[in-house]
Amino acid sequence: MDVANFLEGFIKKESLFKNKALLQSSYNPEEILHRDEQINHIVKILAPALRLERPSNLFIYGKTGSGKTLSTQATIKHIELIAGREGIPIKFIYMNCKLKKVADTEYRLIAEITRHFGKTIPPTGLPTDEVYNIFYKTLDLEKQIVVLILDEIDQLVKKIGDEVIYNLTRINTELKNAQISIVGISNDIMFADNLDPRVKSSLSEEELVFPSYNALQIQDILKKRSIDAIKPDILGEDVIPKCAAYAAREHGDARRALELLRVAVELAERKNTNKVTITELDEAEEKIEKDRVLDIVTTHPKQFQLVLYSILLISDQKKNQNVFTGDIYLLYKDLCVKTNLRPLTQRRVSDVIAEFDLLGIINAKVISKGRYGRTREVSVMTNDTLNTKIKSLLENSLQLM
Repeated sequence: MDVANFLEGFIKKESLFKNKALLQSSYNPEEILHRDEQINHIVKILAPALRLERPSNLFIYGKTGSGKTLSTQATIKHIELIAGREGIPIKFIYMNCKLKKVADTEYRLIAEITRHFGKTIPPTGLPTDEVYNIFYKTLDLEKQIVVLILDEIDQLVKKIGDEVIYNLTRINTELKNAQISIVGISNDIMFADNLDPRVKSSLSEEELVFPSYNALQIQDILKKRSIDAIKPDILGEDVIPKCAAYAAREHGDARRALELLRVAVELAERKNTNKVTITELDEAEEKIEKDRVLDIVTTHPKQFQLVLYSILLISDQKKNQNVFTGDIYLLYKDLCVKTNLRPLTQRRVSDVIAEFDLLGIINAKVISKGRYGRTREVSVMTNDTLNTKIKSLLENSLQLM
């Protein structure tokens, strides 16, 4: 390919998009469809802040792409407008706990929250108790309501434990001027069940479940967003219904549906065609699934990678035979010796297997073995070509070559 000629032709050719940003996950629409009930619920819980009364702690959970973060941010925006107009001292602090160097240690989390009040804490070097002390004093300098939104709170607990959540929910007893409320958001619907009972009772004063979108609701979202995002007559008639059906099958993930539509249009542009058909949509689905799985593989901790590698390896070895948690754990322990990793307990490995099931990489069906208890029957959901690539990535990462 002549790169110079390609690029010259590319800039001269009109884009199929009006505004591609509208189909990206970072875009916050003015109107959020099919979430009125949930937004009203959040509003009612957080509204007391406008009277300088501490709102109840709120725990929001639901599958990925069900509108949790979007609805929470929309509510905050409305409250901030009124608070700004009326001079009411309310401060919202939003933190994505999945981001590195923000919430990977208790020290860093409290330091990061404190920075939102204009107080700088060094990235390392102080005792954690001293960091808490600085945070308390900074927070309590004036009368105010602080609402701390911890998005993907399950990732925070996975990295540093749930003691920090307990500390944050209990600090109001030490404050004289300020009051703080916690809003936790999680994709893991079982997350709260695994918390320490003290933490669960203090965090989950109010709970809100976001249901997944159904295919018709996702169609509405795609139609509305595509009007301003994509030029007219680009999408084939059956593209949006099929795109919605794909996403509904994948736990009703609206974010995934928007990404699927965007990638399908990008693929049509690369083919130099002005029409997006089911062919481009199918290709986009395959590309996204491959990228998603490879991203999961490369970003998860070494222990998670080793569990997945064990699953893939034993599935290859057993071919059409059933694969159970116990088989996986035995192989995993052997591989831990080779990689100098300390083995997790069998129960923790079972939790990791359940997480890969949630991500759709495997299917882990719980079956009863009578008086011998319960186990999981595991099967791999990705295709052979992708499995080969995953194993190669894992072997490099774990230095198993």
